[in-house]
Amino acid sequence: MSKAASNDTPGVRQSMAWIHGWLGLLAGWILFAMFLTGTASYFRPEITRWMQPEIDLRPVTTATAAQTAVAQLQKIAPTAEQWFIYLPDARTTATRIFIRERPNPDPDAKPAPRRPELRLDPATGEELTARDTRGGEHFYRFHFQLQIPHPWGRWLAGLCAMAMLTAIISGVITHRRIFVDFFTLRWNKGQRSWLDAHNVSAVIALPFHAMITYTGLITLVAMYMPWPIQANYKDPATFETAVFGTGPDAEASGRLAALTPVAPLIARASQEWGGGTPATMVVRYPNDAAATITLLQNSGDRLNARGGSIVFSGINGRQLSASPPPGPAAETSGVMLGLHTGSFAGPLLRWTFFVLGLAGTAMVGTGLMLWTVKRKRPGAAPFFGILVAERLNVGAVACLPAGMAAFLLANRLLPVTLPARGDAEVSIMFWTWFGLAAIACVRPIRRAWTETLAIAAAAFLALPIVNALTTDRGFLRSFGNGDWLFVAFDLAMFATGALLAFGAWRAAQISSSPARRARTAARRASPLREAVDAP
Repeated sequence: MSKAASNDTPGVRQSMAWIHGWLGLLAGWILFAMFLTGTASYFRPEITRWMQPEIDLRPVTTATAAQTAVAQLQKIAPTAEQWFIYLPDARTTATRIFIRERPNPDPDAKPAPRRPELRLDPATGEELTARDTRGGEHFYRFHFQLQIPHPWGRWLAGLCAMAMLTAIISGVITHRRIFVDFFTLRWNKGQRSWLDAHNVSAVIALPFHAMITYTGLITLVAMYMPWPIQANYKDPATFETAVFGTGPDAEASGRLAALTPVAPLIARASQEWGGGTPATMVVRYPNDAAATITLLQNSGDRLNARGGSIVFSGINGRQLSASPPPGPAAETSGVMLGLHTGSFAGPLLRWTFFVLGLAGTAMVGTGLMLWTVKRKRPGAAPFFGILVAERLNVGAVACLPAGMAAFLLANRLLPVTLPARGDAEVSIMFWTWFGLAAIACVRPIRRAWTETLAIAAAAFLALPIVNALTTDRGFLRSFGNGDWLFVAFDLAMFATGALLAFGAWRAAQISSSPARRARTAARRASPLREAVDAP
């Protein structure tokens, strides 16, 4: 091989740069949506509470919430097969219950309709009435399912996460001065400015980006690579038993028996968990001599998101079994899930995760912008691929926030009694998102950025006003009542709107700069200007 040929061979950095650029582009639009909705999911319970303003509860002890829920279930479903009671905590103030009816022994009978989940006042056990909404759960589910049927949405999200992890590694290898450039942010320098912004948003939270991407992959690794489990266990149930222990499988006896009080069971479980509290209580065959009560530990008490469980007799309260201590693999998996969801984090750490998540969103967005800016040539018409990438950038970076704001506005503006109201809110989000993206395709690219960012800013700025006009929990009243969740939400929406408005203003400045430069050049070239400037 000649020396010239060997010099033409790309080096490691050049190869990594190619991988970084193309993987970042192909997965970037989906990754931007995953990062943005995933970041919002750090406040999933708080978003749900904001979207149901009719529910305004004061916290009670876990034992009180369990007792009132059991009392209510004794009234409405005393002979059910199972009661699922999701107990409240500091972030979710309402008790949620779900009832599974006993199957009809007649094989020809139609199955009973599934009962909807109910929300209860934890202090009284009375059923709460509130508007139907997906709440923060919608952002959480979209973050890793992308509104695509199971399992294809999760597979696509996993492929994009793999691309993200590869892009992070190749980006570190590619940027020789990555940590030096972190301290440099130059404005109005075109490609250089986008590269600076990309470097700053990447390096400022580089460990977080690597952690959140890797842990996101690990949480669904059994779905992506099921072959080790299939090779060692005859079926998924055997694997679940080996990892998490056996659950109650006895049949109902048919003999009536009073259910034991649940408060002492909660106290015993808390003591065994070293102060931890239960998040879920499952009562199997209530009011039957074979009844059991299973308590599952709250993941907010520990880094491992998969807490332990204890099974008690539902008649005499005797402990029947407890989940075995997790092995290294199960412990690692639970810790990875806890790190990814941040369920263990207190308010300060949760806000830190939120800010770092926004940095990751900015990293992906600036990377998409850098790809198109880098490939434009002055005076040359952009090729078709760049035109498509530019439009997709607008659709992802500017139109998705507008869709999310529309989702929140729909929660306040749709009639409270509208059937399938939660589904309608989700539909409005996607119609707004994709509708604005379609309109942006027929607008000049610079105006498309300005207009869509301005629409998103106006929607977020309108949220505190619409909330005050449609509920009794507006900013001033909430501030006076010490309703800090609604106060913080209004402030967050105002800050988001102001940030998007700044982005729209900057886009307008950039879009008008070519015209200003053209007018300046024309004035300087005019005969009158030449006469004035002559000595």
